[in-house]
Amino acid sequence: MYLIVANWKMNKTVKETEEYLAEFKPLVKDIDNVEIVITPPFTSLYTASESLKDSNIKLGSQNMFYKDSGAFTGEISPLMLKELNVEYVLLGHSERRHIFGERDDLINKKIISAIENGIRPILCVGETLEEKEQGKTFSVIERQIRNGLAGVEREANYIDIAYEPVWAIGTGVSATPEDANNVHKFIKEILDEISSGNSQKTRVLYGGSVKSSNADSLIKGEFIDGFLVGTASLNPQSFYEIIQKLMWIIKV
Repeated sequence: MYLIVANWKMNKTVKETEEYLAEFKPLVKDIDNVEIVITPPFTSLYTASESLKDSNIKLGSQNMFYKDSGAFTGEISPLMLKELNVEYVLLGHSERRHIFGERDDLINKKIISAIENGIRPILCVGETLEEKEQGKTFSVIERQIRNGLAGVEREANYIDIAYEPVWAIGTGVSATPEDANNVHKFIKEILDEISSGNSQKTRVLYGGSVKSSNADSLIKGEFIDGFLVGTASLNPQSFYEIIQKLMWIIKV
């Protein structure tokens, strides 16, 4: 099943979250063959959790720490997320890596903790513009996957991957469908190798300036299983239009 995830980042107040979901839920209420996930900021998780009860939309978190509790000011634990019915968590997003300095070893601890607590992690990987220009795309992604999944390689069926080239995030410039598909193919080959074939249920999403105008060409890629959507997910109608592109591919 295709997976589409809305990453609101540091956007939307509690009131705006209520208004968004009130408009969005009726649009997608009859969709049962695309898995839809919303990841609001922490302050809106409770509101979103209450609003999404008895809906076909799942709740995700934009981040989490790997400890259940303790003196970790400003962090949120997997137990806190579970209490709010959070089913997914984004880990290793490029903004966490490049703005907040998160390294592969920390991301790996978070992934292990998420799996242990029954929250499905979405590991984000991708290269910077400099790395792309130096021809390091595949080596960077392989390192991030191998290090991120160290110790849980055989648990790949409980993990999804999001390829988000850093140079395409929020810039309006997306990877070409051919390039994106080639990277997704590479990711699946790496997953199959390190997991000893235990990655059949792992979905590889594309993220990076996804919008309704390019979603149809991107999703036609054989190895692309859905999208991680940033800016275009902030408007319920534009996010719904991207979901419609997935529906069209399924029907064809």
